[in-house]
Amino acid sequence: MNINNNVVEKTLMQKLTSLKVTFALIFLMWVPLVAFVILGGSPSNADYNWLLYPAIPAAVLLYLICMISWRESWIAMLGCTLVFFWLIVAVCVPFLPLIDPNKPIAPYVGIMSEKKDIFFWLGTDFKGRDMLSRVLWGCQRVIVWGVTATLIAYIIGAILGLLAGYVSGWMDEFISFVCNILLSFPIMVLFILILTFMGASGFNIIVAVTFASAPAIMRIVRGLTYDIKSRDYVFAAQTRGESPWYIMVIELLPNVRGPIIVDACLRLGYTTVAITTLTFLGLGLQPPDPDWGLMIKEAAPQAKLLKFAYMLVIPSIAVSTLILGFNLMADGLREMSLRD
Repeated sequence: MNINNNVVEKTLMQKLTSLKVTFALIFLMWVPLVAFVILGGSPSNADYNWLLYPAIPAAVLLYLICMISWRESWIAMLGCTLVFFWLIVAVCVPFLPLIDPNKPIAPYVGIMSEKKDIFFWLGTDFKGRDMLSRVLWGCQRVIVWGVTATLIAYIIGAILGLLAGYVSGWMDEFISFVCNILLSFPIMVLFILILTFMGASGFNIIVAVTFASAPAIMRIVRGLTYDIKSRDYVFAAQTRGESPWYIMVIELLPNVRGPIIVDACLRLGYTTVAITTLTFLGLGLQPPDPDWGLMIKEAAPQAKLLKFAYMLVIPSIAVSTLILGFNLMADGLREMSLRD
């Protein structure tokens, strides 16, 4: 009986951790969250809260799948926990019993203090807005625009890298030349130039991150493609008469996914830093809704006095934990890949 139960449990786990199930859960979590942010879901607009209903169980299941799949590395599990903490907060925050993060109540209330019959766990800012509510709501836009921008940069960079590495010749020279021009700009300077010219918005952040990140991604994929395009399974596909696009997408791309996934985790951390920095400079996400970069920007003058430093420290810790999560995930995945 125990043997049969073990077989059933093993079969169930294999089904749960299959790529099809994983991609389906990512779709159910990510698309509603992006739609919620783009359509204007906010603390003051509950019309789109229903969009997040499928995202909540999908996020929890994804977390469990990651913990099971990465149980060989405690570093990856710790990073996964930090990242998914904020992902789950992002999809659940409209349903939590929080104070309106944009509503001024009582300014300069300290941490773990009560004012006007309301207990403020993390205090209030200089305008009297609840810090706990603002931190939890603030993760949404950073995660949505950061991950979406990185994903699009990877799609474009991977396509260019596959073309340059597999087709080679003039295609490689042209793509490499354009990417080298973009890489010659310091990343932050390129961000500032694009956003100054196009204006500050979530969509323009995606454009800026794509221009800044896609060339570096292209070079990684190009190098990996050069390394494996002479393998036997590629020659077999060519002998069968498969098209170049089929070979690039079906034969080459899956076999370079390991280094790409590790690099993606690191790049998500870089993108989070960049978005927060741009927002601090006034070139990123705009008020009134809460955002970590905006919170740091608004708290900077107040934090000159030590007793008000919590206004700056709290959103800074939130940003740091998300970035640390991405970096730990990258280290853990690299560690597991070296064991295989």
